[in-house]
Amino acid sequence: MSAVIWGGAVMTLIGVGGLIFCVILAMRAKREGLSGPAMQARLQRVVTWNLGALAVSALGLMMVIVGIVLS
Repeated sequence: MSAVIWGGAVMTLIGVGGLIFCVILAMRAKREGLSGPAMQARLQRVVTWNLGALAVSALGLMMVIVGIVLS
């Protein structure tokens, strides 16, 4: 079960890294001063990455909890 816990921890860290990456992408888009439709298109892509990173992080946390419960 130790492998499940550590694997989940790694997945959680990857997800958190993805969330930080999304913040950086959104800040870059804001600094570029894009117009309305261009900004909206850019932020829609950021939201997609954000949801994926959040899902990876949540699955990692679930793996950690399952590993702790089963050990």
